[in-house]
Amino acid sequence: MDKIAVIDFGAQYTQLIARRIRELHVYSEIVPRDIDAAGVAARNPVGIILSGGPASVYADDAYDLDSGILDLGIPILGICYGHQVLAHALGGDVVRTEAAEFGRTELEVKGDSVLFNDLPERQQVWMSHRDSVVKAPPGFRVTAATAASPVAAMEDLDRRMCGVQFHPEVGHTPRGQEV
Repeated sequence: MDKIAVIDFGAQYTQLIARRIRELHVYSEIVPRDIDAAGVAARNPVGIILSGGPASVYADDAYDLDSGILDLGIPILGICYGHQVLAHALGGDVVRTEAAEFGRTELEVKGDSVLFNDLPERQQVWMSHRDSVVKAPPGFRVTAATAASPVAAMEDLDRRMCGVQFHPEVGHTPRGQEV
């Protein structure tokens, strides 16, 4: 049975992420944020989602990710804080911006993208963050931006890793299930 491991960084939407995956007829399992690469590998997921969370990647008590998880070769999608953790771990730049985004935001897709294939170039998404990825890690392409988030989405197709700053799992992101 195919399954997605949802690594829980404490997001208010973690349960919703898991439910949305199940609505796509794929089993999902929420695992704790301190899981290591061996623990993930033992579950044999076909994909990993890094959930959102309440913290900044630069906070003294920030939740971290076992870097070995990034070397498993399993496709990864980072959402919100998970997007920032992914960028930070792989050499991108995450900063606290002057303009936090909370609520409805217009997203602009930048060129071809696996995540936004056949979707409108401009769409409404739901944001909830203060920190933003301002430079994608080496190997990643920026695939979407907002007025306050220059890297609102990024993809590295060779490593099968993607990240989105917004919340595709919530109803306020109308095309979220398609993403």
